[in-house]
Amino acid sequence: MALLRQEVDPREVGLDGKALDRLDQHFAHYVDEGRLPGYLVSVARGGRVAHLATHGHRDIAAQLPVQPDTLWRIYSMTKPVTSVAALMLMEEGRLSLDDPVARHLPAFADARVYESGSGAQTRTRPADGPILVRHLMTHTSGLTFGFYHTHPVDALYREAGLESSVPPGANLAETIDVYARLPMQFEPGTQWNYSVASNVLGRVIEVVSGQPLDVHLTERIFGPLGMPDAGFEVGDAQAARLAEMYGEKENGTGIEPIPGLPLRGRPRFLSGSGGMVAGAYDMHRFMELLRRRGELDGVRLLTPETVDLMTTNQLPGGADLRSFGSRPAHDEPGNDGVGFGLGVSVVIDPARTLAPAGLGTFGWTGVATTTFWVDPSRDLTVQFMTQVRPRTSHTMFRDLKQLVHDAIKDA
Repeated sequence: MALLRQEVDPREVGLDGKALDRLDQHFAHYVDEGRLPGYLVSVARGGRVAHLATHGHRDIAAQLPVQPDTLWRIYSMTKPVTSVAALMLMEEGRLSLDDPVARHLPAFADARVYESGSGAQTRTRPADGPILVRHLMTHTSGLTFGFYHTHPVDALYREAGLESSVPPGANLAETIDVYARLPMQFEPGTQWNYSVASNVLGRVIEVVSGQPLDVHLTERIFGPLGMPDAGFEVGDAQAARLAEMYGEKENGTGIEPIPGLPLRGRPRFLSGSGGMVAGAYDMHRFMELLRRRGELDGVRLLTPETVDLMTTNQLPGGADLRSFGSRPAHDEPGNDGVGFGLGVSVVIDPARTLAPAGLGTFGWTGVATTTFWVDPSRDLTVQFMTQVRPRTSHTMFRDLKQLVHDAIKDA
């Protein structure tokens, strides 16, 4: 078992210890108020962990504390990992950003685009062009999520059993075939819409590599990088370290246990979009791979140029998520000044972001209130782990970014 540990005094790497104490106090208050069960936060600079704090419980009922080796469902933080796997196949010449998805998944050969109507009265037309692999990685494919409620195609996803992105009992290949039968919301490449695209990318990886997604990621990423707890299932020896899942109560008075991503036993559905579990040590290793532009401890998975491509805004004309978003859900202030690369968000205009961030800062979040980011301009990596599914938007990530910024002496 590998443990994340503090390696250096904050002052040695230009961080203010008192400001980091204020960060801890801020989130400890969330725990004390019953809004979080517990949390872990780490801040590293130049690859050295300068701050590591835990507070509260991974299991409230059992009174089990959060510890550095606690395991977390990272949900959508799986997406950047899936993107790295796809980029590795591209460097090997087995995949291209400009490959039509239908070349690898023939079910997408006759893709259609929504025109009008709803339900049985939905009218569609043939797409002008194919979905490309780059569209999957940038969330500009025209795919969507069933849990959105702002477009008739969202409702078609729910009618097809995709409220949670996978039909009950289906595997990845079967699920992708369901996606392919549904219309796209818009022509690929013309708008940004966060969607099931990373699940499709995961299936592309399976077809191109000839391996199940979990096996491929273990052999090509988790093993070489030394990420011992990362994966799609939790074994008997790990189970006691897995944090319980909580959700905000409907009346807003706190949190309560809810079902989380099932991880005991190998899942039938291997989600490249949100199926992973990981510990803080695993995430630190992954962040360091990206901070170091594709190499860690003598192991190179990607060239620097490929990591630069991944972490550069790929939206046309330098657009951000708000201006290129396809629906009201994306028209929010938090998307100002933030673009999207190949599987990660990217800060393109720090003056317009709601929370301080260096130009080029990249990362992503998970639905259980987990997040990570890498700030190349400040040589900084940050992760925050807890297990709460919120009912409404919150300011925790914004607060975290402001408090970390306050601790940077040379910001």
